[in-house]
Formats: sequence, C-alpha cells, structure tokens
Amino acid sequence: MKITVIGTGYVGLVAGVCFAETGHEVVCVDIDEEKIALLRRGVATIYEPGLAEMLASNLRAGRLSFTSSLAEGVRRAAVVFIAVGTPSGEDGSADLSHVLAVAAQIGRHLDGTTVVVDKSTVPVGTADRVLAILQANTAQEVDVVSNPEFLKEGAAIQDFMHPDRIVVGASTERAFKLMRKLYEPFVRTGAPIFEMDVHSAEMSKYVANAMLATKISFINEMARLCDAVGADINLVRKAVGADRRIGSAFLFPGVGYGGSCFPKDVRAIGRTGAEHGLEMHMMKAVDRVNEEQKHVLCAKIDAAFAGGLKGAQFAVWGLAFKPRTDDMREAPSLVIVDHLLRAGAGVAVYDPQAMEGARRHYFKDRVRYATTPYEALEGADAILLLTEWGEFRSPDFDEVKKRMRGRRIFDGRNIYARKEVEDQGFAYFGIGV
Repeated sequence: MKITVIGTGYVGLVAGVCFAETGHEVVCVDIDEEKIALLRRGVATIYEPGLAEMLASNLRAGRLSFTSSLAEGVRRAAVVFIAVGTPSGEDGSADLSHVLAVAAQIGRHLDGTTVVVDKSTVPVGTADRVLAILQANTAQEVDVVSNPEFLKEGAAIQDFMHPDRIVVGASTERAFKLMRKLYEPFVRTGAPIFEMDVHSAEMSKYVANAMLATKISFINEMARLCDAVGADINLVRKAVGADRRIGSAFLFPGVGYGGSCFPKDVRAIGRTGAEHGLEMHMMKAVDRVNEEQKHVLCAKIDAAFAGGLKGAQFAVWGLAFKPRTDDMREAPSLVIVDHLLRAGAGVAVYDPQAMEGARRHYFKDRVRYATTPYEALEGADAILLLTEWGEFRSPDFDEVKKRMRGRRIFDGRNIYARKEVEDQGFAYFGIGV
C-alpha cells in the first residue's frame, strides 16, 4: 500500500518510518527543503531512540522516501496522513490553518479513491471541515478518518510499534476496513482497535492528555502543600499510588510539564468548552498550576541566595522538557534559566540531546554550553537538576566538589535522596520534600 505522510515532525516522521518498517511504500512530505535534504541522507531531524537506525534501514530498502512536493507525494496514495502542527493560538485554541491548507492541497492532487487521515491533534469538528474542503477541491471519492496518536516523546517508536490501543473514527465501512488492514501488524499481540464516530475519536486524544496533565498538576500542588506543612511528598505519593484506583503513573512531583502536547491540548480543550458554553474549571486550574510550578524552584533559589543572584554561578543539568528527547517546547528550563539570567546570574548548561536546540532557538549565546555535566560545574555556586536524564542520577560527588565553588543542589525532579546529598556536605532543595 502506498502511504503518504504530510509533516515530518515527531508524529509524522515516526509514523512514516514505522509504516515503512512493516513493508509499505511510504512518502513523507514537508515544505522545509533543508529538513527534506537531511532526511534523504538518512539524518534524523529529531532525537528519538531507535529512529535514526530505522530511518536509515528503510531508506536503504527503498520503502521510504522524502519530498517537498505534495503533488508527488499524494499521487497514487491509498491513504494520506495529515501530521502537521496545530500550535496554540493566543486564545488557547488549536491553530488549524496548516491542517486546512494541506487539506485543500490534497484535494487538488488526488487521482483516485483515497482515505485522508487526521493524525494531528485537532479539536472536535476538524474532520468535518477537512472533508468539506476536500470535496470542494476534488471529484474523487474520499473518506476522512480521525486517528489520534498516543506517542510519548522518548518512547515514540516503541509506542507506535507496540501500542496500548488504536483509535479510529470514521463514517464508512470502507475506511474502517482500510485502517484495520493498515494497523494489523501492530496489534497482533492483542492491543484493541477502538472503532467509533469521528467526533469521539477527536475527543479521545484531548481527554487522555488532559487526564495525564491533571495528575501531574495535582501532585505538584500537593507537593507545595507538603512544603508548607513539613510533609514529604515522596512518601505521600508512594502511599497514594499504591491505591489501585489511583495508580502511581504520573504522580511524580517536579518543576512542571512541557513539550508539544500537554500545554496546548489542555488549553485547547478549555477553549473547546468555551465555544460550547461550558466553563472548563479543571482545565484552567491544571494549566495555571503548571505555569506556577515552573516558578517554584525559582522561589527556592531566591530564598537560598538572600543577598541576590547577581554574580552567582549556576550549573543547569537538563534542558529538554523530559529525558530521551531534545524537545524544549514549553520546557520548565526556559522559565528557570531566564529567571537566573534576568537576575544577573551566570549560567552554564548541559543536556545530552537538547544543546543544539537551546543554542539555535532559545538561549543563543546568553549561557555557557558545557560538553559534559562536570564541565558545567566549574565555579558554580549551585546545581539545578531540571531533567531526569539517567546520567545525572549517580554523580561522582568528589568530582562535583572539586569543580564547584558552592554546595547547593536544587533538585527539580526529586531524583536524589536528601540524606545522601546532605551527607556529602551539600544543602538540598527538592520539590515538596
């Protein structure tokens, strides 16, 4: 089957590579000529474990190709996936301009019966709009399917190849039949395919992300309360997570969530409610708590450096919003590093994967970029742990003390035990502990 994927971001590139891995002919389309040139050479344009190897092998096998021509990509396609960005607008709504523009282009170039799939995260009613645009631009028979992705950055290949579930929203048996065939290799171990109406499928992605974001904001707010009353959130979350009705997943306090999904999806579902006359109280609170949480560590730093931050030196370990990705979109590090810089502090940063993005898109030359975690410590008064990469979990404290000027550790992910850090002669500042 020829599959076309429009958009080569996290969702589009992972989907294209994984479909090629199961033997399909896959063409990925993107308007970014530089990105297409890199992908044609087998250079992965995002960091995702396993992606580079799978990309290279499918290019060599001839199953995967890249083009900037949508007309070329759509030609002969049995199924076309729309996987372009849907960023938040100023009012929190999802910006559908890219999705709708691509739909019009697809319609103009269809040359046979085709299923067009919304893979981008889109609000309820988008498939209806896409179908109307397609029908206005083509005489070909076309179905529109909602097929939301449930990928975790840092585990996207694993999630795609071995999904918990597949959600397909469609209105014709022909579309359902094609999607079953397409996903058959991925559900052989028994993962369910949930077939439903398009509107329900569109909602499922937002509701899933809203639930996960809610758990994070909930435990972060409880961590603030633990700070206030002298309790230890690490002990509390273990006791609470042992309840099978609640579970322990996503009950890890920290400096807040970020990335391309949770922030915009929480705001978008709130906006969808407003458009239908509903006040989404919980979604507003989840977003507000998360934005405030990014400043919690800043307050702890300010209190510890009562004389002010001007001239103080900080080593930041971790920039990406989570480990196993280079994604810094809405990362807590952006808020925290900016706070330090505005206060006149010096900042050295290290992240295993996000350094190039930080240099190109965020901090430019405002910080010092270290080549190792220990190099970032030279002359530092404090360490700020902002992303829980594995290599940060067991530092050589003798080496740390040799390089640092001060003795403070601000643990934004609670990966260190207070007693062990204090036994090494450091003051420890965690989240809710």
